[in-house]
Amino acid sequence: MAMSSGSDSMINTLRDTIVSMVRRDGPDLSARQLAVFLTCYLQDDAHTVRGLAAELNVSKPAITRALDRLQDLDLAWRTRDPMDGRSVLIRRTLKGKAYLRDLSAIVNEATAPREEEAAAPVRKVRGRRMEDRLRRAG
Repeated sequence: MAMSSGSDSMINTLRDTIVSMVRRDGPDLSARQLAVFLTCYLQDDAHTVRGLAAELNVSKPAITRALDRLQDLDLAWRTRDPMDGRSVLIRRTLKGKAYLRDLSAIVNEATAPREEEAAAPVRKVRGRRMEDRLRRAG
């Protein structure tokens, strides 16, 4: 299967990020758990089990299982909605915020080499242009 260089680069960045996450000493989240975690931490909305299930297009029991794991790891916390006792709200934790910072750093590290590779041809062209200008000026 042929991929464009942009999608190939994104897939490699994803792979590098996941490999770094697996190698480090920290929680090892499944794709579903990571999707729930990132949805809760990257969107400012108040999240509920029902809302997450609808947004991620998975069952409420699947969200509950993912939240069980996140709560075991102290990455998220569930509380009853004071306005609607049937609804469960998802709360962020300090440990979850730290995990998000670590994850962000890992993604940035995985992205940096790709950005360097992408910038190299531009620097090469600029270098040649500068050499040409210097030759003409000298």
